[in-house]
Amino acid sequence: MALLKVKFSQKKRVKLAQGLWLMNWFSVFAGIIVFSMGLFLKIELRKRSEVMDNSESHFVPNSLILMGVLACAFNALAGKICYDSLDPTKFAKWKPLLKPYLVLCFLFNIFIFFIALICFLTRGSLETTLAHGLKNGMKFYRDTDTPGRCFMKKTIDMLQIEFRCCGNNGFRDWFEIQWISNRYLDFGSKEVKDRIKSNVDGRFLVDGVPFSCCNPSSPRPCIQYQVTNNSAHYSYDYQTEELNLWNRGCREALLHYYSSMMSSMGGVVLFVWLFEVSVMVGLRLLHTSLESITNPEDPECESEGWLLEQSLKDTFKSTLESLKKIGKFNQVDAGAEGAEGEEGGKTPAISTVS
Repeated sequence: MALLKVKFSQKKRVKLAQGLWLMNWFSVFAGIIVFSMGLFLKIELRKRSEVMDNSESHFVPNSLILMGVLACAFNALAGKICYDSLDPTKFAKWKPLLKPYLVLCFLFNIFIFFIALICFLTRGSLETTLAHGLKNGMKFYRDTDTPGRCFMKKTIDMLQIEFRCCGNNGFRDWFEIQWISNRYLDFGSKEVKDRIKSNVDGRFLVDGVPFSCCNPSSPRPCIQYQVTNNSAHYSYDYQTEELNLWNRGCREALLHYYSSMMSSMGGVVLFVWLFEVSVMVGLRLLHTSLESITNPEDPECESEGWLLEQSLKDTFKSTLESLKKIGKFNQVDAGAEGAEGEEGGKTPAISTVS
């Protein structure tokens, strides 16, 4: 028994073709939106590529861009097919291409669903990428004179100001690295010498943070040096001065920004997938309803359309059998070639007449 079998009159076939034509052009518009989202996400990731550890994060925007281009191409072609289906002479040239086209649409819908899942599940890999990238970026903060790293200070400062964050996991991360360049240290000073000698790696570590960690909402001037030394500042307790510095780490801030963006994009892609599946089902019904017309000379006669010619179970069984036959056919061919080789290598027997 056919799956999703529907009877169509001439009027219903025309309405289905017109509706699918309209839906396909809506899908072209959706493809443009998806392409724009992928481009926007790629630009946003490029802006902060210096604080990201690898290029794997660009898989999602690249996939969205590809998906948008393919959606525009597939749906524009489907719109043309639906428009030509109203004219039997024009539709005749599309008939041989419809089955391969529907197979491509099915594969394309699998790709769309996969991209939607990736948008929702990419948080873990993105968190690891940001954690390593920010850690390395903070190490290069002081290298303002090193080619290739001279803009890292500006990148980190703008990042902390824009996202209202400090450090990787928090402001204490700055205590563990030397973020002040040696160019601005007085090595003749006893304090500088003592700090460098007290460190195993010979780094100048301070309990201070860059100015970009300061919270402008703080009622007092920002305290960015000797942050944990209460006696160094009047009426100060670093554990209660919550407004002095940003408490949130930049990894958490960027992760929330990108993951929320990708989740929203995943929702849009999922909606596009549902729309594309509806278009594919409608196109299949239109295709089968036009093919099952018993009398081509009478276009107003009724016909039947279906999604699958057999039930889902029978279709699955027949597909497996077809695959098995293909495998057996290949084995038979290989065996026949081997037999021919053996026969060619045999020495003909010579009969002796007594």
